[in-house]
Amino acid sequence: MATTTIASLLKIGEVAAESGLSVKTIRYYEETGLLLPMVERSEVGYRMFQPQVLNRLAFIRRSQALGLTLQEIQQILTVHDQGQLPCGEVRQHLELKVEAIEQQIHALETLRAELKGILSGWEDQPSSDRIAQTICPNIQY
Repeated sequence: MATTTIASLLKIGEVAAESGLSVKTIRYYEETGLLLPMVERSEVGYRMFQPQVLNRLAFIRRSQALGLTLQEIQQILTVHDQGQLPCGEVRQHLELKVEAIEQQIHALETLRAELKGILSGWEDQPSSDRIAQTICPNIQY
């Protein structure tokens, strides 16, 4: 980072304004190591960011929008920070997300079928012998 001049560095407020993220979120990303290669400190201790941090933050936001966790994003950025193109790592994580979504869809379809089955046999006034034994006989069978 020795080639970056102080004049080209961005203050945290500027980064927040440009990225659309809050200062608090940017600080959190720094604390968790997502932005470590991008941050310097001024003589008085202010966070000063390299302009490339905006690209990194855009990647983090897009990755989160695609369902990746911050831990998964950290793994991908670690590959990138080692000088490698992390596309294989990204693909692997996205494929796992697709599998998880397919499992969720299946679970939701099963739940929908169960709910429809309950509703199809719904009794607004269940028999009195069933009322004494349960809270709502329609769902407690």
